[in-house]
Amino acid sequence: MPNRQKSAESVATHTREEVRARWGFQPFVDAAVEEGFFFDLLTTQSPVGPTIQYGEQTMVNFASINILNTHQEADVMAHFHQAADQYGLVTGGSRVTQGVSQAHMGMEQELCRITGKERSLSFASGLLANIGFVNAMSSQFNFSPTCNIDNRDTIFVLDRDSHWSLWKAVSHLKFGKQVFVFRHNDPKDLDKVLHRLEGKASKIVVIFESVYSADGSIAPMGKLLDVCEAHEALSYVDDANGFMIYGPEHRPFAKEYAEMKRATFIMVSFSKAIGMEGGAISGPDKFIHGFEVLSGTSLFTAAIQPPTASTIHYVMRKLDQNPAIMDEYLRRALDLRNALAEMGCQLNETPSYITSVFIGKDEKAARIWQEFCEMGFSVPMFRYPAVKPDQALIRIMLNSHHTEEQIQGLLKAMRMLKEKYEF
Repeated sequence: MPNRQKSAESVATHTREEVRARWGFQPFVDAAVEEGFFFDLLTTQSPVGPTIQYGEQTMVNFASINILNTHQEADVMAHFHQAADQYGLVTGGSRVTQGVSQAHMGMEQELCRITGKERSLSFASGLLANIGFVNAMSSQFNFSPTCNIDNRDTIFVLDRDSHWSLWKAVSHLKFGKQVFVFRHNDPKDLDKVLHRLEGKASKIVVIFESVYSADGSIAPMGKLLDVCEAHEALSYVDDANGFMIYGPEHRPFAKEYAEMKRATFIMVSFSKAIGMEGGAISGPDKFIHGFEVLSGTSLFTAAIQPPTASTIHYVMRKLDQNPAIMDEYLRRALDLRNALAEMGCQLNETPSYITSVFIGKDEKAARIWQEFCEMGFSVPMFRYPAVKPDQALIRIMLNSHHTEEQIQGLLKAMRMLKEKYEF
């Protein structure tokens, strides 16, 4: 009996291994680690900001997207603690079942004021906002025979370089039938695509980003929106990387941001200038109201934590009332870019706050990344599939709390690696 039981267990174990092997995860992960596509994930031991702690090692951090380090400022932390006492840490359920926390309502009303839109709806992340938008704009739903909607014939036209979350949002739709693409930041190509769709569709949404995260390029928003309006297409601008960084007349790209207000919908992420997690969509009242249910990503998942929502509201007001905070950040970011250019680094063409240094070969970029780590610098390395194969780059994100000594240390390390690896 014991032998038969042992034999049965052996067969069951062997069967489980064979079943799991069908998916191919083990050879995929093993090869990815061996070829340098996967790295051991480091565990942070402290708040993420201008420095980051991995175990006993403290590294200078040029990878963090919370560029102003607001979450470590005393007034912001004090507000968060007060909001946690007032609202608690959880929503307790979806908005439809629990109602809307005043923390979220205040944040969304402030966002309407900033964007100039009628209504805003927040999500737990920008990714969920993007997925929810596409789902809402292409959904078929019936509350009753007299309360229903059917937009399954909606067509989406995306900038070729749109973020993964946007491509994931449309991935269930048929390319060439409901999903089309236009060349990156190219209004003429968008016009050609929309011209070919004339007479074939009455519901078209054009999707593009304001600031692209890999190359820092800025969309020619006025020209793109002119094309949208000429073809009666709605427009959706993903402003995840530019919200409250650009906009005021005295800052770079003011013209593009003035034009962006014409977009039908504006999506924002709170993780860059604001330094918190979460996202939101602003737009026409009835559309956004409908997204509460039709997006799915509002109805079927938790929202931003209430104290975080309240703190986002606080930081938005703080940056709006103290523009010098962002002005100084942008000045220092441009100084860093100029120093890298003078060194001979091949940089992204647009002088935005995102500075990408072109490396080229994926294998070379992996070695450079490793050497940066060994010298005490955390910098993100973008390689395939984030960018095209052998078009790897290092993206530098200045933090407003970086010291001049830390910046000069990065430049010294970059100069040494540039000479060694000839990029």
